Amino acid sequence: MKKCLPGLAFVVCLFSVGVVRAEESNVAKVFRITPVRPVAELMREALHAEAPVPAPGMRAPDLVDLSGIASGFRFDVRYATSRNFLGTPVYSSSHAFMERPAAEALVRVLAVLRLQGYGLLIFDAYRPWYVTKLFWDATPPDKHNFVANPEPGSMHNRGCAVDLTLYDLRTGQPVSMPSGYDEMTERAFSDYPGGTAEERASREILRKAMVQEGFFPLHDEWWHFDYKDWSLYPVQNVRFEDIGKSRR
Repeated sequence: MKKCLPGLAFVVCLFSVGVVRAEESNVAKVFRITPVRPVAELMREALHAEAPVPAPGMRAPDLVDLSGIASGFRFDVRYATSRNFLGTPVYSSSHAFMERPAAEALVRVLAVLRLQGYGLLIFDAYRPWYVTKLFWDATPPDKHNFVANPEPGSMHNRGCAVDLTLYDLRTGQPVSMPSGYDEMTERAFSDYPGGTAEERASREILRKAMVQEGFFPLHDEWWHFDYKDWSLYPVQNVRFEDIGKSRR
């Protein structure tokens, strides 16, 4: 298991779609939806579905665990807990993997940010394809812009996307942003003009550092970045516990 941010009091703040039930710092909020169908039923279907077939000539996957390549990463992998938009764990562990070149680029981002007094808090990285299908099938259609279409697969499935935020090296606390993670509202947009001036400035610090190392922001989610070489890697449907077994 990975270490989560020490001393961080996570008080779950439940949402109906777009309605806050309690006042918490943005990072502590957990946005919830009402799934279209029961999650357990959708999970069974997703596990038996066929993932997209890789195109010829793609790079061989080489997923690495972010916890093993830099000490400045911290982790809050919410999909391994019930603190996510579906309200139930969908990952078998709290690992965060990325393809090696993307992971190495993220280490360089971390080095730049450390000079500014920040570390990186990782929410999600590689995601097995069956989870992408689950998210799509469970999410109401009017919020499909916040989840990836499983038909082509997502950048997360290719090990070339990461969801993350900043934390303050002095305090160890996450930096406030204009929205919480996985919040399916316009507040999550990378150009959302609301929030405080400090929150917007922090969002820009993160964006600038990521872009300089070849990561591209996603308009609808300020926390999501795709690595520039994502198209060279196949969609993968390997569970966390099976990563690396083929190379042993």
